[in-house]
Amino acid sequence: MLPVPYFHLVFTLPDVLNPIALANPRVVYDLLLRCAAETVLEVAANPDHLGARTGVLTVLHTWGQALQFHPHVHCVVPGGGLSEDRTRWIGSRPDFFLPVRVLSRVFRGKFLAGLRAARGEGRLHLSDRSGPEMTTEFERLVSASLRTDWVVYAKRPFGGPEVVLKYLARYTHRVAISDARLLDFEDGIVRFRYKDYTHGHRKRVMKLSAREFVRRFLLHVLPAGFVRIRHYGILSNRNRQKDVALCRKLLGGEKTPKAVEPEASPAAECGESITPTRVCPHCGAGRMIVIAEFGPVASGTEIAVGFEECVIVDSS
Repeated sequence: MLPVPYFHLVFTLPDVLNPIALANPRVVYDLLLRCAAETVLEVAANPDHLGARTGVLTVLHTWGQALQFHPHVHCVVPGGGLSEDRTRWIGSRPDFFLPVRVLSRVFRGKFLAGLRAARGEGRLHLSDRSGPEMTTEFERLVSASLRTDWVVYAKRPFGGPEVVLKYLARYTHRVAISDARLLDFEDGIVRFRYKDYTHGHRKRVMKLSAREFVRRFLLHVLPAGFVRIRHYGILSNRNRQKDVALCRKLLGGEKTPKAVEPEASPAAECGESITPTRVCPHCGAGRMIVIAEFGPVASGTEIAVGFEECVIVDSS
C-alpha cells in the first residue's frame, strides 16, 4: 500500500474571546471543534488546494503548560483524500498539506459566524452582563478578535502510522497536568514544572497558592457529557467503514482489513467456558473469558469467590 503522511494541525481561539468561552463552554467548545474540522474539509476540497475529501480527527484541549485558559483543537489529518467522483486517491505533498494562512482566515470566518448565530438564538450569555450591556460587550469582544491573528499551526508530518498511534495513545486522554509535573505542596504552595514556550521551551518551576492552583485546574473541567474527541469526513463514524475500505483499495492495499480470529483459551478448549468471550468491563480493552458465573442467591447467603475464577487475556 502506498505510504500516506499524517499531518498535525492546531487551531487556537484568540485570548480576547476567553470571557465568552468561560461563560459558555459547551457552546464555544462545540463550535470550536466543528469549525476547525469544517475548515480543514472545506479548504482540502477546494481544487485550488488539494481537491479531495479528506478526514479529520479532532481533540479539544483548554489549557497551557501553566494551567492558563487556552482553548485549542489538535487535528490529525491524512495527507490526501478521495476525489469528488470517489474513483481516485489524491495525495498531498509529503511535506505540505494546506496553507495555514488560508486555514486561519476560513476558520475565523466560520467561528465568528457561528458565534453570532448562537448569540442571535439566545444561547450565549456573559456572567456579569445582560440586555443591551451584554450586546455591547459581545460586539466589543468580537470586533477586537477581528484585529487579532487567529493562529493555525501546522506541525511537521508524523513519521508514519505507528507514530500517529503512539501520539494518540499518550495525547488524547491527557488532563490539564500530569502527576509527573507536580513537585511538592508545602506551606500552602504548589510547585510544578512547565515549559516556557515564549523563551525557547525552557523548563521552569511555577509556584501557586493552593487556591489559585485549584482555580486554574477547575477551568479545564468539561461540561457533563461533552465529547472532546471527534471524527469528521472520511473518518466520521457514519462513513468510516466504507470510506476507509475504498481508500485502502485505491492505495493498493487490501479492500478490507482481515478479521483477527480470537485465540482459543485453554478453558474454552476444555469446554469449561460457560459464556462467550466478553470485553473487560473495567479497562474496556482486555478480552475476558468467564470461567464461572453465579446466579441470584437468597439474602444473607455467603459465597466464597477466589481470584482463580476469572482470567483476563490480551489486556494489552
